[in-house]
Amino acid sequence: MDSHENASRATRRARGRPRDWHDKTAQNTIKSLDRAMEVFEYLSQAQGKPLTMIAEEMGQSPATVYRILVTLEGRGLVDFDAEEQLWHIGAQAFVIGARFLRRTSLVDRARPILRRLMEDTGETANLGVEKEGHVLFLSQVETHASIRAFFPPGTLSQMHASGIGKALLAEMDGSRLDRLLAATRLEIFTDHTITDPEALKADLAAIRAQGFAVDNEEKNAGMRCIAAPVFDMNREAIAGISVSGPTSRISVESIAELSRPVIEAAQQLTVAIGGDLAAL
Repeated sequence: MDSHENASRATRRARGRPRDWHDKTAQNTIKSLDRAMEVFEYLSQAQGKPLTMIAEEMGQSPATVYRILVTLEGRGLVDFDAEEQLWHIGAQAFVIGARFLRRTSLVDRARPILRRLMEDTGETANLGVEKEGHVLFLSQVETHASIRAFFPPGTLSQMHASGIGKALLAEMDGSRLDRLLAATRLEIFTDHTITDPEALKADLAAIRAQGFAVDNEEKNAGMRCIAAPVFDMNREAIAGISVSGPTSRISVESIAELSRPVIEAAQQLTVAIGGDLAAL
């Protein structure tokens, strides 16, 4: 066997998974690991809960959940507050999440743009993407004002009650939007939340026409958000940039003025990632 054939075999062996294993059926999953990840994901959204409540709400036995939590604790993925008897997400989860954020240039390219947007508007600037029917916040530059919006990286928010969410929904093709709305319960958060699908579609049509979206106290009473979409080279909206703050500073009268720097920031990020400005 010559060196060329050896190199060829080595190349063939360098795979990320076994050949022809493209399915995700039960035979290719580890049930105990899958159950542990369910607990981990649940705890990441339901911070500070006792063992009994976690087990009850997840429909698992306390003994099973406890073994999972102790295992995750050993890896630093969850923490236990012995005094309060509560389980929390751990610091190592943030470390792993930060590594994910470093994988994409989107966050790196957005950071200086978000900072300038915060300085220009005086309000908190945010970056988010769509993930499984929700907005996933990736980055934030907080305002120096004492009253501020807070969406730390990793926060998930319903799209229909989010400025970034509506900016992204407005750019979806009709069939995908219909599928998403059919699979989503439009939850009520405030008296301003849009929960009727047809009313939401009308709002999205207006958003697409004007180039920016407004969360008008639709998620949190007393808070407004103005957002614009970011496009990739295929003219697809892949992210959104927003500013958010209290209605005392972001008044209805100031929306048009504040929308301009938000749209400009979205355009700057579109260019920075090699996107197509013709989509804007």
